[in-house]
Amino acid sequence: MRILSTAFVFAICISLTGCTSGNQINARSLKTANRSVGRIKDRLPTELRIEFEVSYWTLRDSIRDKNEFLDTVDGKTPEEIIVLGKEVFQQRKNAGFESYVQYNNWDQMITRFTQERINQNRSSKTTRPPQNGSVLYQL
Repeated sequence: MRILSTAFVFAICISLTGCTSGNQINARSLKTANRSVGRIKDRLPTELRIEFEVSYWTLRDSIRDKNEFLDTVDGKTPEEIIVLGKEVFQQRKNAGFESYVQYNNWDQMITRFTQERINQNRSSKTTRPPQNGSVLYQL
């Protein structure tokens, strides 16, 4: 009986931990919000990562007041942040922001950022030292 009750308590603890809001932004402070975003981004499928990241930073850029920003993103899921990011994009595009006018739509902007990220990853590969035993890198 004692083992059964211990197993039951353990199972409840596991289920409560698993049912937490792990895919929502914790925006008690900027530090926890950024940490939350990093954790959420790592769990997202590859095709949503850049869109989520761009949306979050677009919101941060558009809402300068820290408390207002934190209230806006607190408890939001990645999908909700992406919707808000698309709204800000459209508002800024309609207002004539130079960096947004060059794109026909949100998807075109995300495609460009994705390609830039791919190019960054390719060019960031470090060169290995020569195989002749020298540890000096060619500059």
